[in-house]
Amino acid sequence: MSLKLYAHPFSSYCQKALTALYENGTPFEWKMLSPEHPDIYAEFAELWPLRRFPVLVDGSRTVTEASTIVEYLQLHHPGPAPMLPDDPRIALEVRAMDRFFDNYVSTPQQRIVFDAMRPAHQRDSRGVEEARGMLDTAYAWLDRHMDGRTWAAADRFSLADCGAGPFLFYADWTHAIDPRFENVHAYRRRLLARPSFARAVDEARPFRPLFPLGAPDRD
Repeated sequence: MSLKLYAHPFSSYCQKALTALYENGTPFEWKMLSPEHPDIYAEFAELWPLRRFPVLVDGSRTVTEASTIVEYLQLHHPGPAPMLPDDPRIALEVRAMDRFFDNYVSTPQQRIVFDAMRPAHQRDSRGVEEARGMLDTAYAWLDRHMDGRTWAAADRFSLADCGAGPFLFYADWTHAIDPRFENVHAYRRRLLARPSFARAVDEARPFRPLFPLGAPDRD
């Protein structure tokens, strides 16, 4: 098996790459990053000194960053479910939505979570307030964007939805999506029902006690 994925199942960015792999039934070897496997973590740190996961290894090639991994898989290990359309103009829409979910959903969500992990005297209440405001703005924009849509871009499941799944999943735990944003809630439900993402969610269930804010008893 040529593909190796260094990842942890509870990581949203790892789930993004895993969703693309599962969508296409792409075989890979899972290199679990956890304290129980220090040898694997040492391999990972040698491959990518910045120590951000996931990391994909394909023979002698190392690929970092979840979005790049998804695009790499389409180029070098294509499957029945392309994550980017052939038309470059439509592909641009997919990439734009991918960046939206990374920058305006995942980033503020993680800012809130990371702040909760700090000692009380080091916490940044203003930064958390700004992050919550960003999420509210992002939810409102996404609700309008998803009106009449099933998936985020290109009229089919794509790279953008691979990121939307885990990012909206954890964002709603962190800063609840207002009930009035019915289109966002419906989209989140569709993502959770998608077999590829549902598999990633199920694989992460044993790690829910690790969520710093306390994982809700749902999803």
